[in-house]
Amino acid sequence: HYSGLEEAVYRNIQACKELAQTTRTAYGPNGMNKMVINHLEKLFVTNDAATILRELEVQHPAAKMLVMASHMQEQEVGDGTNFVLVFAGVLLELAEDLLRMGLSSCSEYLLFATQVIEGYEKACKKALEILPDLVCCSAKNLRDVEEVASLLHTSLMSKQYGSERFLAKLIAQACVSILPDSGHFNVDNIRVCKIVGAGISASSVLHGMVFKKETEGDVTSVKDAKIAVYSCPFDGMITETKGTVLIKNAEELMNFSKGEENLMDLQVKAIADSGANVVVTGGKVADMALHYANKYNLMIVRLNSKWDLRRLCKTVGATALPRLTPPTLEEMGHCNSVYLSEVGDTQVVVFKHEKEDGAISTILIRGSTDNLMDDIERAVDDGVNTFKVLTRDKRLVPGGGATEIELAKQITSYGETCPGLDQYAIKKFAEAFEAIPRALAENSGVKANEVISKLYAVHQEGKKNVGFDIEAEAAAVKDMLEAGVLDTYLGKFWGIKLATNAAVTVLRVDQIIMAKPAGGPKPPSGKKDWDEDQND
Repeated sequence: HYSGLEEAVYRNIQACKELAQTTRTAYGPNGMNKMVINHLEKLFVTNDAATILRELEVQHPAAKMLVMASHMQEQEVGDGTNFVLVFAGVLLELAEDLLRMGLSSCSEYLLFATQVIEGYEKACKKALEILPDLVCCSAKNLRDVEEVASLLHTSLMSKQYGSERFLAKLIAQACVSILPDSGHFNVDNIRVCKIVGAGISASSVLHGMVFKKETEGDVTSVKDAKIAVYSCPFDGMITETKGTVLIKNAEELMNFSKGEENLMDLQVKAIADSGANVVVTGGKVADMALHYANKYNLMIVRLNSKWDLRRLCKTVGATALPRLTPPTLEEMGHCNSVYLSEVGDTQVVVFKHEKEDGAISTILIRGSTDNLMDDIERAVDDGVNTFKVLTRDKRLVPGGGATEIELAKQITSYGETCPGLDQYAIKKFAEAFEAIPRALAENSGVKANEVISKLYAVHQEGKKNVGFDIEAEAAAVKDMLEAGVLDTYLGKFWGIKLATNAAVTVLRVDQIIMAKPAGGPKPPSGKKDWDEDQND
């Protein structure tokens, strides 16, 4: 039983280590991209850990614990998923070393595993106590585009190294323009529209919404737009029950179709008379309705997605009407201009607000391939989430491994003051923090041991903000606060907490019991076509 127990634990740890190793080479600005092909045979080329994990089908139950921890980080902070995976993987790797040292019997194993778990939990608690002391600065004014852009550099650098300054400015403009006075920022209010062509430098920000659609009628541009939004098709009313009309002569036939035309004419004229000059519909547009819309100079836009319809209502302040009735002034939306434009060779309809503080902003991404634009969109998502985190907590800690090395130094000192077997686990927890600067150094092609020894030497002198310089040719260090490489305090806080919880949960497991259907013959499926006549 002892050997089986030992084997089960090591197998769990091995599965988690392999998963962490997959994303470790993608860590940091110089991380390698992964080419992931999911079960639908869709291709993803990215170094974003959240996307890699979402598209991988992880089968091993212990490895799934790490995936769940990184999903929690994604929901809580929106960035730092790779940190959780790498850190949790190293914690389990070092726990394995400790268990191998302490194993001699089954009862001793259980005792020692408990000691390792207690040590990790103590060290995690201590790390979260030390973390507020490592805060190097705070965001001063989240309505200043230049300041916000400088704070977003680090999170964008790990996804789009080289384009981070340009993208940071775009995201900062979009976020600042829709930040409400209450400070409650909603990430859904930043929309992304991807159009193939040109390059990343041709990307731009628009206050309002952009749809990859064409207008239905002849009118393609309206200034000072008053918008009527309908969730139903732009067509005549259809009765719920069928009726039969008996027509006796040609005159009655003419009058019948003329009556339908007159009814449609009256409906469209009533909408035009209410002051509306743009109609947005969620269903099909009938030819007759389109004819009268052109007659009364109404611009018609068709949106198939009900989500797009809701967002547009929010942007322009309209109410979606379920029937073709003339809208009241309160139900109509308003924006400065609605126009059909061509971006590259793609037709787009733009609902534009001239004023800065609109409800929704759209970032128009240009790029040479769909995969490249998908990756830029993921970088934009991370940048927007970083801004949201800053609206909750403005504190920042130094990046580039500076925070991790300082935590490792202080937790090692704390471990030496602890009696009992806990101290071994606490020291290993401190050692696990070295994995972050080590991954940055290895992915940059620099000797990791040299970088870590230099960082420890500098931190012993009391320089807490010094981290690894990824732009240097050799193993070099520099002040991260001066370089502007900063991580959010909340990102680090939740990352350490969730990674430790995941590692401890895996260490507590000694058996995996899978419930599967029992074997044996399958029940008869029943005769097909049993009710058909045998003679057929």
